[in-house]
Amino acid sequence: MARFPQRGRGASYDPPNRFERLNIVLDDAEEHAQSQSGRRTEFFVDATRTILARNDSPDVGFRVSVNPYRGCEHGCVYCYARPGHEVLGLSGGLDFESKIFIKREAPTLLRQALSKRSWVPQVVAISGVTDPYQPVERRVELTRSCLKVFSSFGNPVAIITKNHLVTRDIDILAEMAERRLVKVMISITSLKDDLVLKMEPRTSRPHRRLQAIEKLTQAGIPTGVMVAPVVPGLTDEEMPEILKAAAGAGAISASYIVLRLPGIVQDLFLSWLKDHYPGRFKKVSGRLRSLRAGKLSDSRFGHRMRGEGEFASVLEMVFRHTADRFGLNQRHDLDASCFVRPTQGQLPLF
Repeated sequence: MARFPQRGRGASYDPPNRFERLNIVLDDAEEHAQSQSGRRTEFFVDATRTILARNDSPDVGFRVSVNPYRGCEHGCVYCYARPGHEVLGLSGGLDFESKIFIKREAPTLLRQALSKRSWVPQVVAISGVTDPYQPVERRVELTRSCLKVFSSFGNPVAIITKNHLVTRDIDILAEMAERRLVKVMISITSLKDDLVLKMEPRTSRPHRRLQAIEKLTQAGIPTGVMVAPVVPGLTDEEMPEILKAAAGAGAISASYIVLRLPGIVQDLFLSWLKDHYPGRFKKVSGRLRSLRAGKLSDSRFGHRMRGEGEFASVLEMVFRHTADRFGLNQRHDLDASCFVRPTQGQLPLF
């Protein structure tokens, strides 16, 4: 079966769902016709009754997160969240970035969760899975509404995003920052517009993300840069320039994550690489294997985010040296000591 790059999408096809016995496979003519017309984005109501997601991974810096959306229209071809769409009976390919589930009750569910006596005040990540500022957020404002809830309770949050849209909420974020209740990480994979357009087609362009860092820091909101993911053999050489540019925009901290390829993401990414950068295929796959003890993916805690071996050590050294050189090593601890459960009638959401 031929696979054709899809206009405005990261994935080029819908791989079979591992949980489904039957899957639809288009012939080459249908695949080509769909690639020319483009996949329309559809939105669905997610009727979930819980909003706080918990994890026990030692590789991430939070235990609880809020994800207002399932699926992500940004369409980053490497996104580790893609396999999550399979449990919905969909594909982690084009379905993941064109069938978006909206948790309309997220602010109400969040208020209920934080009101419980069992809730222990702590930093909550927004989002941790799919981007909380993906395009649909401009219209439905679920992330903004959730921020208002967190602010009214005095519960700290950490935000991770690739979208300049985060600057829309500076009014809320600046007030929270005065109480040490928020920090923001802007994810930058590459400074090359053409590469970003192919790999992360509906995200903000690199210069817009740098502008977001600048606007947030000027408003007194502690902001860092996340070089993620680092794609060995394709974007790793940009790490020093990304860190320098972010520091110049006002970032105070930095981190990085090496490309992960869990489940169907491996085939999707390799197919994308062959379509767009065939001359880099051997180099990228070879360096990934050097990081993963001969494999393309490694799910072990302590190894999946950074890899191991000589090349992993070089990446770590380059990152540490450059981050230190540009002062991207400042700590900003958030404060959960001012948490309070407002009485009824004191919790405006909109």
